[in-house]
Amino acid sequence: MQPLSIKPAGTCMWDFLSLGEVMLRFDPGEERISTTRHFRVWEGGGEYNAARALRRCFGQRTSIVTALVDNPVGRLVEDLMLQGGVDQSHVLWRPYDGVGTESRNGMYFLERGFGVRGALGSMDRGHTAVSQLKPGDIDWDHIFGGEGVRWFHTGGIFTALSDTTMAVAQEAMSAARRYGTVVSYDANYRPSLWKSRGGRLAAAAANSSLTENVDVLFGHEGDLSAEPMEASSGPPSHTAETYAAMADRVQAAHPTLKVIATTTRKPRTANRNDWGGYAFDGAGMHSAAEMQDLDILDRVGGGDGFVAGLVFGMLQAWPMAQSLQCGVASGALAMTTPGDSNFAKLQEVERLMAGAYAGVQR
Repeated sequence: MQPLSIKPAGTCMWDFLSLGEVMLRFDPGEERISTTRHFRVWEGGGEYNAARALRRCFGQRTSIVTALVDNPVGRLVEDLMLQGGVDQSHVLWRPYDGVGTESRNGMYFLERGFGVRGALGSMDRGHTAVSQLKPGDIDWDHIFGGEGVRWFHTGGIFTALSDTTMAVAQEAMSAARRYGTVVSYDANYRPSLWKSRGGRLAAAAANSSLTENVDVLFGHEGDLSAEPMEASSGPPSHTAETYAAMADRVQAAHPTLKVIATTTRKPRTANRNDWGGYAFDGAGMHSAAEMQDLDILDRVGGGDGFVAGLVFGMLQAWPMAQSLQCGVASGALAMTTPGDSNFAKLQEVERLMAGAYAGVQR
């Protein structure tokens, strides 16, 4: 593996740019979706969550490329993103036709689960504005060449939205590579998004086709393999030895990759998991100390918190082992608060990395 080369901060407007959908999340709290009379509303989306965490928790300059319909729902998403601090200068606003026939804003409903009852999500994101993005809609040369971006990130949630979003992601990655921007991709398989489009096999084939322009992959072998056994098996249960062997195979098949990283999660109950992570780079395999019986308030966003923490460490030129531990700590803290977003502070991440846990801070 070749070493990762990241442009100096002083040469770029943005430390981190994401491409993805931002939705409204409706949270029934401790109740069920089908019986509640009250929802709390958050903004969320895999690619956006990483940008928000890097801005709010880690103090980086972040921006989002997305599309929203210009109606009160879209403006609510805007207001929530403003609170998150992520730049919106690359948000495309689409006209509202009065009923949402032509284009709409995405929503999803998620109950957190408890104990033996797992979390349950229900998506409502058909015909959204961002799913209708197509090549040529975004001036990538201006963003990467004019403004300058150190790190570009997208993932399998965005690319699963439509055939055109796959093409937009490819266009963005190619432009980022032309201007020396690091490209990362989070495979993030969602069965609901691929249900009518070929399932995990089709998702793996799509992910694999994009990796020629990817420097940092968040995922595992099953996210890239078109082999039926791999593609249908879900995330494998790794030890350090099995992860190193898997990373060797992935890197051999996709030699442009410079870093491969993944979280490991063993759910004991809906709100108690074992949590850790691995990363593989030119120096070999790295593992983070696993957190046993981690208490979970809201597991959504844990993986995005991991992405944010690991990227932050790499932007600071930390050793991979330290960056990986930052990712695991950031992801763990993201799961201690409601909503998709990471509301942790850098000092909390640093304390957790150092081994300090839930003592009161006075």
